[in-house]
Amino acid sequence: MSKTQAPTTVVTENKKFGQTTNFVRENQKSLIFIASAIVAMILVYVAYQRFYIGPREIVASNQMHVAQDFWTKKDWDKAINGDAGYPGFEKIISDYSNTKAANLAYFYLGTAYLNKGEFRKAIDNLTDYRGDDSMIAAEALGNTGDAYVELKDYDKAETYFKKAADKAKNKFLSPMYLKKLGLVYEATNDNKSADEAYKKIKSDYPESPQAQNIDEYIARAEAKL
Repeated sequence: MSKTQAPTTVVTENKKFGQTTNFVRENQKSLIFIASAIVAMILVYVAYQRFYIGPREIVASNQMHVAQDFWTKKDWDKAINGDAGYPGFEKIISDYSNTKAANLAYFYLGTAYLNKGEFRKAIDNLTDYRGDDSMIAAEALGNTGDAYVELKDYDKAETYFKKAADKAKNKFLSPMYLKKLGLVYEATNDNKSADEAYKKIKSDYPESPQAQNIDEYIARAEAKL
């Protein structure tokens, strides 16, 4: 290193530091305003969650129980529309939007419509569900696939059954959706893909109920290749 390099570096760094200091000094009011705005936004968000969403969440969750009870009993109309002063899932979604309860209500409502044979409404609500529970999320995807099968839209049914099997990643739901996927492939004469779906059940989920007679499905698909 030459004798002139070190001083030059120091001068350059001092110059940059001076420029930064000048920028802060010249824009001090703007920077304070921006920082204050960020703090204010955080406080507003915290207050919104605590004093608005929080109480609504509690009320919505309490009102969900009756609709869930109707849903469990397969009284789909009352689950959807409510009864005797208790709201159904439609009203819970309408009155308590942005709550976790309303989000969960989309799943229940979509499934109720699926069972009533109102497949478009089922799809609209099931695809609005945005939950973190992998089991419910997988069921929402699988139920959407079922609705598309009923509408004979096999391309979309295939997409949703694939997503459902991947999302579930367990021995209870994944083999069920893989079997439905295989049946969709057969319906579209894609027997090679059907064979692969059935063999995945046999190899990955040998103890599942779907695996017990899966050899019959494999033989049927292979016979059409």
